Amino acid sequence: MSTPSPERIIVGVDDSPGGLAALRWAVHRARSRHCQLIAVRAWALQLPRHGGRRIRDDRHRHVVVSFAGTVQRSEAGSVIQRSFQLTSGGIPADVPIRIETPEGDPGTVLAGMARRDSDLLVVGTRPGHPAWQARHGSVSGYCARHANCPVVVIPAPG
Repeated sequence: MSTPSPERIIVGVDDSPGGLAALRWAVHRARSRHCQLIAVRAWALQLPRHGGRRIRDDRHRHVVVSFAGTVQRSEAGSVIQRSFQLTSGGIPADVPIRIETPEGDPGTVLAGMARRDSDLLVVGTRPGHPAWQARHGSVSGYCARHANCPVVVIPAPG
């Protein structure tokens, strides 16, 4: 196997059709460019399953609780493993891959990780009702507006 290039491909992973399409595309790109693939599944309390954005409700007081997130981090890793299984038959052995399961809002985490000029951020999207997107936000839209590197948005197969 050749030495990876300085380019990194950072892909937001979820098991939605758009997320699987993004992972498939990112693996193909990393393989063809001989670069590192960083598969990221961010998690946070109070977020919808596929990474919607948190809506603040100022009517309720916030409670601070010490929380390790072990179960959520493990589940995030499982989502990544299943997604690789569905798209590539498992984690590809011919691509240098790093798996990350950080705590935080998915858009913020992904845009923050993709900070090098040579990075490429890949995210999936799905068609959604504007009211749903207004309430939950769009991770792909956030990344496209805030990332400091090129962003590739892969639509769900249609």
